[in-house]
Amino acid sequence: MAAAPPTILVVGDSLSAEYGLKRGTGWVALLERKLAAERLPAQVVNASISGDTTSGGRSRLPTLLEQHRPEVVVIELGANDALRGLPLGMTEANLDQMAGSARKAGARVLLVGMQMPPNYGADYASRFAALYEKVAKSNNAGLVPFLLKGVADAADPTALFQADRIHPKEEAQPLLLGNVWPELKKMLAGGKVSGKRRP
Repeated sequence: MAAAPPTILVVGDSLSAEYGLKRGTGWVALLERKLAAERLPAQVVNASISGDTTSGGRSRLPTLLEQHRPEVVVIELGANDALRGLPLGMTEANLDQMAGSARKAGARVLLVGMQMPPNYGADYASRFAALYEKVAKSNNAGLVPFLLKGVADAADPTALFQADRIHPKEEAQPLLLGNVWPELKKMLAGGKVSGKRRP
């Protein structure tokens, strides 16, 4: 019986699906290289889809869990919910359901949060940011508060974005990985994730 490397499943939107980038340059691709450099055996499955919402992720997750049987599930969704003006309660419920389903399937969960720009209003922005913390806490999940930290809140907030001012450029991708990596490494290096047993 040989142990297969653990699987990290990333379920996200365009921020994780390399929208507007050369294939292999997004933060999820950089994660694979980081794992190899750190000598942490794990395989990464990127199931991110540009434009996806938490509702889309919730509907896709059961099949992904059954197909890949991941040890870690990274959930990076919610930005498109906000851009479409969907109710915060629905976004929270979807994320909560996804985290709960992943945990029931035996996976550890890392929730990757987003923040809304000031033009959405201070109240909405604070409630949106808070829902990630709430879901993470209720599901005993890891939390990255803001995927775009150091990018969207840089001195020149447009410098690291593509022309649409929504999607980060290639040179911003290491910063995104840098925001995710510390929390993800805890799950992988702390002995809490073990490889699958295969004949």
